[in-house]
Amino acid sequence: MVPVKLAVMHNQVEAASPVGNAMLVKWLGASALVIVLDQISKLWISSHFAYGESYPVTGFFNLVLWHNTGASFSMLSDAGGWQRWLFSAIAAVAATWIIWLLRKHQQQKLFCLALIFILGGALGNLVDRLIYGYVVDFLDFHWHESHFAAFNVADSAINIGAALLLWDSFKKKPEKNDESKNETPTR
Repeated sequence: MVPVKLAVMHNQVEAASPVGNAMLVKWLGASALVIVLDQISKLWISSHFAYGESYPVTGFFNLVLWHNTGASFSMLSDAGGWQRWLFSAIAAVAATWIIWLLRKHQQQKLFCLALIFILGGALGNLVDRLIYGYVVDFLDFHWHESHFAAFNVADSAINIGAALLLWDSFKKKPEKNDESKNETPTR
């Protein structure tokens, strides 16, 4: 029983140590890079395109300037404005929770990598919602005349993060030193 308690105490000390804090700062810095790339791409497209303008890049991909007041796939985009604050609150709560997870699990590299993509994407879109009241979308993939919903770098980061979380969930985790394994079952 003592080794289990010591391991728990060790993890708590490690999270608060300068080494643990340095790792958290690296994770948050990487997330900030996602936000910066997202915002730069949105500023560029907004300064070079008129709203609704489309530029074909390939037979299946266009650059377009679109404003999304809703969520994914423009859900609730015609809801009258309250959705801006709902989605902003959801993003702020999710960001807080993700930062807590990063702090708690900062040594789990794949898990944290997934979280920084999701955090950066959520905060990138949150910046848009707070400043403009909508999210700037500009990546438009299509097949003939059927267009997928336009999206942006933040949306891409969120999807990459979700895929990495899924991958991480399938990885075999090391078994914890659980004292219940050593006990004989009672009947």
